Amino acid sequence: MTNFSRRDFLYALGVLAAGTTVHMPSKAFGLTRKLRVTLVGTGVRGISFWGRRLVEQYPDLLEFVGLSDINPGRLEFAREYMKVDCPVFLDFDEMLNQVKPDLIIVCTKDSSHHTFIINGLKAGCDVLTEKPLTTDEVKAQAILDAERRSGKNLIVGFNYRWSPYMTKIKELLQNGEIGEVTSVDFNWYLNVHHGASYFRRWHGLMKDGGSLWIHKATHHFDLLNWWLDSDPEEVFAYGALEHYGSSGPFRGTNCRSCDHKTECQYYWDITKDKHAMQLYVANEEHDGYWRDGCVYRHEIDIYDKMSAQIKYANNTIVNYSLTTYSPFEGWRIAFNGQHGRIEAWLDIPWMKNEQLDQESLHAAEMEQATRDDMIHEPLVLYKNWNEYKIIQVGSERSGHGGGDRRLHDKLFKNPESADPYKHSAGIRDGVMSVLVGVAARKSITTNAPVKIATLTDLVPMVKRE
Repeated sequence: MTNFSRRDFLYALGVLAAGTTVHMPSKAFGLTRKLRVTLVGTGVRGISFWGRRLVEQYPDLLEFVGLSDINPGRLEFAREYMKVDCPVFLDFDEMLNQVKPDLIIVCTKDSSHHTFIINGLKAGCDVLTEKPLTTDEVKAQAILDAERRSGKNLIVGFNYRWSPYMTKIKELLQNGEIGEVTSVDFNWYLNVHHGASYFRRWHGLMKDGGSLWIHKATHHFDLLNWWLDSDPEEVFAYGALEHYGSSGPFRGTNCRSCDHKTECQYYWDITKDKHAMQLYVANEEHDGYWRDGCVYRHEIDIYDKMSAQIKYANNTIVNYSLTTYSPFEGWRIAFNGQHGRIEAWLDIPWMKNEQLDQESLHAAEMEQATRDDMIHEPLVLYKNWNEYKIIQVGSERSGHGGGDRRLHDKLFKNPESADPYKHSAGIRDGVMSVLVGVAARKSITTNAPVKIATLTDLVPMVKRE
């Protein structure tokens, strides 16, 4: 990689698309051998999507040469589950020194991403991190500085961009079907199964996940930034914790030991989930982490209802909301333009007059499975002075609407294919998506709008490069 030029770097970012992934085909990284990959953080996302799937799908392109985690039990389970024969390390820096990887994949707690990213870049490695990039503006600036000094690649794991449905929206907007976009209404609904899962886990603590403004909504803010082809400029937000945490009628430590199993609607029997039992419960003794923590714990301090108004550098105004205890899981969005309107949605049950098993939908997502079952989802294109048009988009119910699979395929099967809709994302995309959430948190605290430009040295651009 001594001859890895700036042009090669930009090409690599293009291939890496949606800000993500484990390695680049050999041309992108200038390698003529298998990519040497390490993984830090052996939770479910790490060992499945960024672990076992890569091992199974791309054995001729990459090899895992090390796994790292603070939990020795999860490390051993990860090695077995991923079907790899590589050393494991409790000390991340020791792993870097011993195995000399080309690429580090970071899947630890959000609050610790910056440590592994910065140390990895300093060690001369390329780094891929799961979203979100980090949890606050100070860590974001430190990452920016480290990436600039290193001359290495940093990629953020955005995959929603790659789904066919999201891409169709981008196509319509990019082709000017509704003219200049002036405003957007965007509502995301987490059902009582998926939403509650965040409050059971470490994500329920501000210090670990930065709140769902960061951990969850960074996906949504990245989509907005990509769709609008502009950076956010200013954010004003409201938020509160009214459903989970101390708001609950009773509480315990975790579901298994709770005295309120028969009366709590959020009781979850983790013993029925074999994978969770093997990965988490069997290894609690090492770090004390409970995967089935009580959703009413007093320590929970993140918001469970959120709403923000975002002003973009191109003058588009966005109204965004996130609900964490909806009876159904889904989302809807409307783009208002000078010459028309686009309406899009997914998994809103009454729109299709169907009853979806919400618990099963959540379980399928948590399994990190990739399925090939194709479906067609509508969106509506309105043009001023004309009748509306319903467009059917081929999609699928797996891996972020098919985005996961397409991201990997782009990276490892078709790295040189054209990217006319700018799916590719890099460090700026990662930072900007996080800064919207950071600004929202600050706005709630100060009851005032927050300028994105005051958070890091990045200046919002009207037209993204």
